[in-house]
Amino acid sequence: MRNIVIFGAPGSGKGTQSDLMIKKYGLGHISTGDVLRNEIKNGTELGKTAKEYIDKGQLIPDELMVSILASVYDGFGKEHEGVIFDGFPRTIPQAEALKAMLAERGHGVAAMIELGVPEDELMTRLIKRGQESGRSDDNEETIKKRLDVYHSQTAPLIEWYAKEGIHHHIDGLGDLDRIFADICAVIDNLQ
Repeated sequence: MRNIVIFGAPGSGKGTQSDLMIKKYGLGHISTGDVLRNEIKNGTELGKTAKEYIDKGQLIPDELMVSILASVYDGFGKEHEGVIFDGFPRTIPQAEALKAMLAERGHGVAAMIELGVPEDELMTRLIKRGQESGRSDDNEETIKKRLDVYHSQTAPLIEWYAKEGIHHHIDGLGDLDRIFADICAVIDNLQ
């Protein structure tokens, strides 16, 4: 079982690389944003509770988010190839909660794959994405705020996963096929 945390700043290519990993390795994919939207749309109890926080402009508590992720994770069944966690964890307490949730099932995170991309390139990619997709959050002011949050709150996870012995830095700048080949080299060497 190869559970993987895909990690990187907004615009680093997590979604693109996740899609390629799913095709090649048959992994499940849990994107916290997609999961929350589905839970809310389907009117589940978890979705209703999450919506209350979102409607008040509050962050969803880690405990609730882990409950939602556990429910989705269990939906893959006992004998899956592994799951890509995309957009979670974002903080060290979330990483600890994910580790505990997986440990309860006799599982763990096999690798944290970090896509490293220079900030100027992230800005260029996100502005371009905003122009192409019409995403209102892909404007320069919002992007700067998102990158600040990433650096202050999320980047410390790199060191946390390094201490766990499962951090893998991938140069996320350059040719898409080369980046994916570097990711495959990590996955192919997992136990």
